Amino acid sequence: MDKPALFLTNDDGVEAKGLRVLIRALHSKGHPLVVLAPASEQSCSGMRLTLSHDLRFVEREDIAESIRETNGPPLRVFSLDGTPCDCSIVAMDGGLSMWAPEISPTMCVSGINQGPNLSVDVMHSGTVSAARESSLYGMPSIALSLATYEHSDFEDSLPAIISLIDACTAKLPREPINLGRPDGSVRKPEAPNPKLLALAAFANGDMILNVNAPRVWNGSIKTVSLGSRWYHNAIDMRDTEHFGVAFKVGAANIKDEDIPGTDCNAINSGSVSVTPLSSWPINHPLGLSEELMAAATRTAPSGLPEWLF
Repeated sequence: MDKPALFLTNDDGVEAKGLRVLIRALHSKGHPLVVLAPASEQSCSGMRLTLSHDLRFVEREDIAESIRETNGPPLRVFSLDGTPCDCSIVAMDGGLSMWAPEISPTMCVSGINQGPNLSVDVMHSGTVSAARESSLYGMPSIALSLATYEHSDFEDSLPAIISLIDACTAKLPREPINLGRPDGSVRKPEAPNPKLLALAAFANGDMILNVNAPRVWNGSIKTVSLGSRWYHNAIDMRDTEHFGVAFKVGAANIKDEDIPGTDCNAINSGSVSVTPLSSWPINHPLGLSEELMAAATRTAPSGLPEWLF
């Protein structure tokens, strides 16, 4: 049986190992793939857009050729001299249909990112923002991260990632039902029960999934809410008496609150975390209710969201 096509992007750049690992895994499983990723690393770019200059667009046949399998499904790889959200906008707003018309994606997959996107990280993450931007155009979307900088073994948690992608695409129509949002905010998720309502929100692009893999995976998956993570000592203040001193933004200390059923706790226990996120602010006409998000976070025996089964 032929596999649904996927649109891939990221924030670590088109040369990033995590993206290549994902391309290779999905291509080998038979998914037609079209990739549009930043030409260079754009980590922590949030939903920043490039408005000041033209964006250089390049097909990276060298990357595609290094991965493409003989008699494999279509694979096209492009780079854009812009941010992750630039890539999603260009892809969703006609770029893919113009440059790769033979590939019609069912879903957007952003990643695999190097480093955690937990709790408040989702506010800054380019990886999550690329998925969210695609969803704003009505494309079902997920974001993937390896929640450590200690190694780059993206293959370790691939079984969990592939199982999620398989579960999502099995429930989605081949052609996104709300692409381009032709009815604007008039189209809202509708279903006879909370489980189907969560699926409808995902299919409409009103909800995305944020996935994190731990440093060492214990083989389990948990569908959870966002946790509470605090960054301390973000800048070095020791040199403040010197005018014009340069500061580097980072975090010397990270504190996760111990809150059961959250992404921070799941990762710290060695599980892959899957967190549903509303694509829109709660007070937007398409913002999802607390009741719907609770239903979206209910867990199947596999650990994946219940509404995928």
